[in-house]
Amino acid sequence: MAIDARFLRRLMHPVAGMVALLWLSFSLPAHAGLFNDDEARRAVLELRVTVDAQKQELADLRKRMDALETNDNGRLELVNQIEQLRQENAKLRGQLETLTYQLAETQRRQKDLYADLEARIAKLEPQSVSIDGKEAKVEQKETLAYESAYALFKNGDFKGAISALNNFLKTYPSSAYAPNAQYWLGNSYYALNDFKQSIVIQQQLLDAYPDHPKAPAAMLNIASSQLQLNDKKAARKTLETLLKTYPKAPEAVSAQERLKNLP
Repeated sequence: MAIDARFLRRLMHPVAGMVALLWLSFSLPAHAGLFNDDEARRAVLELRVTVDAQKQELADLRKRMDALETNDNGRLELVNQIEQLRQENAKLRGQLETLTYQLAETQRRQKDLYADLEARIAKLEPQSVSIDGKEAKVEQKETLAYESAYALFKNGDFKGAISALNNFLKTYPSSAYAPNAQYWLGNSYYALNDFKQSIVIQQQLLDAYPDHPKAPAAMLNIASSQLQLNDKKAARKTLETLLKTYPKAPEAVSAQERLKNLP
């Protein structure tokens, strides 16, 4: 008894169609969407079932060939059918390996995408930093803006520091860095001998942040500017206020020394 080859081809066509559909799905561009993990695994499992079925058919055909040893024509037909199934089986195995590889690649790309996305989100989220001994939440770009402005001051570019610090205070008026930015802004004006503006800036710091660690130093800088303007009366009053308001601050020692030297 010979197995009808047309029957075998009809049996194989749905399998080939299924594989082609899976292949096209995996070959679509990324923006068209890939199988999710469950769909890809199901496709691989279905293909494996097909391969196993082909193996069973090969085994059945071998048994029939053994039974037809006396019929050369029947045996030849079985041999041809077995060879055809073997070729189809090899193709299916190749497609199974390809699908398995593409599934692994899809999972790897998804993992990399999620990792990259999390890293991008982390950069946008406020970070916890210690400023003057206190924990505060600040944005990464906010920290970068302040540090860049402060670097200009440290490098002696006082005009550049004034511009950068003013921009920072306009952009981040409620920043945890704002008191420090105000302090270095006043110092920048002082370094350029603009003592009146230095007094204005440092007084703004005292009015807005009287309990800030930089407040005693800001008051001492005001007294220094007043002395540069030869306003000794105002300087004395500022130094006395510093001693009264911040008696335990390191700047109080300097204030006491300066008061002794005032006429």
